[in-house]
Amino acid sequence: MANTTSAKKATRKIARRTEINKSRRSRVRNFVRKVEEAIASGDAAAAAEALKVAQPELHRAASKGVMHLNTVSRKISRLAGRVKALAA
Repeated sequence: MANTTSAKKATRKIARRTEINKSRRSRVRNFVRKVEEAIASGDAAAAAEALKVAQPELHRAASKGVMHLNTVSRKISRLAGRVKALAA
């Protein structure tokens, strides 16, 4: 348990940030899931549209420090490859 005032404040800040980061991470997962579902259904147009919507969300998560930029880039690259293969 935190003893000093600054440690107690830090604990409160961490709790607030954790909630925000959780919701952001969840939001990103939902967007990625929509792309995955569109790919699974075989609908190339819907998959491309879902990816177009998911990309800014993923980059936003990276810019906010919720996810690492390289992780985001890798996810986008893999999803884009799968969408492209679906269209071809």
